Formats: sequence, C-alpha cells, structure tokens
Amino acid sequence: MSQYSETHDPEIRFETLEVEWREDRVVVELHRPEARNAINAEMIAELHQVCARIEADPKPLLLTGHGTVFAGGADIAELRERGREQALAGINSRLFERLHRLQAPTMAAVDGFALGGGAELSYACDIRIATPTAVFAQPEPGLGIIAGAGACWRLKELVGTSVAKQVLLGGFKLDAEAALRHGLVAEIVPSEELRERAHGLIDRMAASSAMALRMTKMVLDADGVHPLADDLTQAVLFESADKHDRMTRFLERKKR
Repeated sequence: MSQYSETHDPEIRFETLEVEWREDRVVVELHRPEARNAINAEMIAELHQVCARIEADPKPLLLTGHGTVFAGGADIAELRERGREQALAGINSRLFERLHRLQAPTMAAVDGFALGGGAELSYACDIRIATPTAVFAQPEPGLGIIAGAGACWRLKELVGTSVAKQVLLGGFKLDAEAALRHGLVAEIVPSEELRERAHGLIDRMAASSAMALRMTKMVLDADGVHPLADDLTQAVLFESADKHDRMTRFLERKKR
C-alpha cells in the first residue's frame, strides 16, 4: 500500500497515489506501476480527496507519475463496462475540471507516456514540463469513444484548433519537441532533473504573493474580456499588507 509523508492526517493512506503534504506545496505521484499508472476509479476518488484538501488549504500542486511514465491512459477494463449513465456523470471530466479550478497553481511534470485520460489530466494543469521521452496522445477514437475528459476543447485552447485536430482526428502524437514547439509544455528537461526543475519552478511561485497568484489565476481563467475583473482584483490586492511589504522591500533594495 502506498503512503505519503509529512501529512497533516497520518491515518490517511492512498492505494494509487504517493502524496507529500509540504508546508508550501503538495506533491502527488500517480502510483500504479503494474498498470503504467492508468487512471482507474480508485485513483479518481483519491485525487478528489487531494483536491478537497487543497481547496481547504490552497497551495501549489505538483503532479507526476511513478517511474518512466506519467499515465498510460484510463483503465480500459473499467471503461469497457461503463455505460450511458457513467458517461453523463463525467467521472473523469468532473475531477479534471475540479483540478483545473484549484485556486493555487498546478503543474504536471511529464516523463514518458501521457496517453488518453493521462494526457487530459496533464492538460488540466496550469503548466507542464516534460522530459525528452514524453509523448502526448489521444487514442480514444480507436477504442470507439471520444477523448471525453477535456481534450476536445482544452487541447484546442492549449495548442490551437489545427494541431488539436491532428491529434484528436488524425491520431498524431506530440512528442516532447512538438509539445514544446506548440506551447503545450514550458520546457524539456532531462529525466533525472525533472522533479528538481519542477520544484524549482514551484519555489519561484512560493516566493510570490500567494494571494496575487491566486487572483491572477482567477482572472486568467475567467470567460471573455474582463477589464472590470482586472480592476476589482487589483483593488483587493492594492489594499493588502503583503503588497505593501513586498513593494517596500523592493524599493529598499533599489536604494542600496
């Protein structure tokens, strides 16, 4: 059974995840090595528990996979038995949307395959970095279904309609170089440096104002043109002690 360290609730144990609850971040490793970290119903339920904890105590999330694969898709044996009611319930899509709407930034560190639901899980994160062996693909039409957990609209937002159609209709795979070229990932890093680089990026986030990051994400994710949202958000931040303290330190450094 998988365990996690530095938890606030030591009796909780996960079967499909390794989770670290740190003071300034949450680190989640998809951990089903016997199934290439395929996303099954148990993993979905456990990720909902993680989301609930982060909603109660917002902090950046780092999501990665065990070994040399991020996630080899959804569990096909489970998918085969799902029917209309399960599809309408949006078992995977509801989780991925919940993940996407977490108030603090989220990042996927992708090594190896991110297929089907695994790719869609990474798309739900705010930022992705990858190793040279990373591959993003949506093989669902070959199994008689659509990529129904966000890829049909989220991938289009991330890489554009033409590339999304190549992946979703043409069966093209995006390797690390293609993913970088089309803006799906922020950078490519050696596999042995993946987590270190990911933590480095979260270190940068942790050094920023948590409230400013939270409200920036809220405005970024809002629908349509929203100058009023910019103004209202900035009005809240302008009154914060954190903003005053940070700007005071900046001005004091300039004097030196």
